[in-house]
Amino acid sequence: MAIELRHLKYVVAASKYGSFRRAALSLGVEQSAISRRIRDLEDGLGVSLFNRHSSGVVLTHAGEQFVRHAVQALNEVSYAAADLGPIGRGEKGAVRIGIFSSLASGFLAQLLRTYSDRFGNVRIDIIEGAPSDHIVAVRRHKLDVAFVTGSPSLADCDAVEFWTEGVFVVLPDGHALADRKSIQWNDLRKETFILSEGDPGPEIHNFLIKNLADLGVHPTIERHRVGRDNLMQIVSFGRGITLTSESTVATQFPGVVYRRLEGETLPFCAVWSPNNDNPAWRRMLSLARLTACQNGIFDSKKLKKSSTRRMSAHSSSLAAPSASSRSRDPSP
Repeated sequence: MAIELRHLKYVVAASKYGSFRRAALSLGVEQSAISRRIRDLEDGLGVSLFNRHSSGVVLTHAGEQFVRHAVQALNEVSYAAADLGPIGRGEKGAVRIGIFSSLASGFLAQLLRTYSDRFGNVRIDIIEGAPSDHIVAVRRHKLDVAFVTGSPSLADCDAVEFWTEGVFVVLPDGHALADRKSIQWNDLRKETFILSEGDPGPEIHNFLIKNLADLGVHPTIERHRVGRDNLMQIVSFGRGITLTSESTVATQFPGVVYRRLEGETLPFCAVWSPNNDNPAWRRMLSLARLTACQNGIFDSKKLKKSSTRRMSAHSSSLAAPSASSRSRDPSP
């Protein structure tokens, strides 16, 4: 038979008070309801749980065994309900985040630091990877959110731009342009660029081709099967220069300097499924909106449009390379 929670509650209460009447009073139900439900339960189980007499009820041997298990079952349900409360309020659980940018500084670092301070019981799972892979994972609900570069337009996902970063040129410290505070595209006409074969190398390649072609220049580009750290070392050797995003410049490398590329900013978006009902993520989303408002990015749920020219979504991924690209790094 199908045993309901109320069956368990009625039996446990009757065993505790030794009376259907007193059990009914404690539970706020009619005595007849308890008597009838317990009788139905006994009929379904094929055993008597109580010996009934004029002064009340007493558990049978079978009843004692049943009550022991019933108490355990009710306790488990109670514990489960207690756990679900904080999860439902976003105070426990986990948020799975796909990133492509650096966590060294900037909006995302600020957001995760504040969220961790407020909701220390929520686990934050951070997964590095390519934006396209992250968006697929968001659609499949394997990620709660992906923070990606550009401004993707996705019919089945919500996407909001939360912050922008400047684009920086990475130079060896003895380079002729290292003395400048900022650099223009025209200054890069004769430079050799070195990129990683993994992400974000292909995006930077497209970005360079697009912008230098406007100057009538076909840039010299060399590709290396290394991650970000070793790419910086190659720059320090004087073998070429590269580009990176603002959040990555907080990480310093010997023999390398960063100089802003004038007129270029990189938009970053959060992408998530509108069907994702994870309360912990919804709290993070609310905090992200609040943080963006405080930073002057968000205004009445509409993003402020920058007068500075921004890169297109197709060629704007200049953040730190993914974990997969770093894994191909052959250097020790």
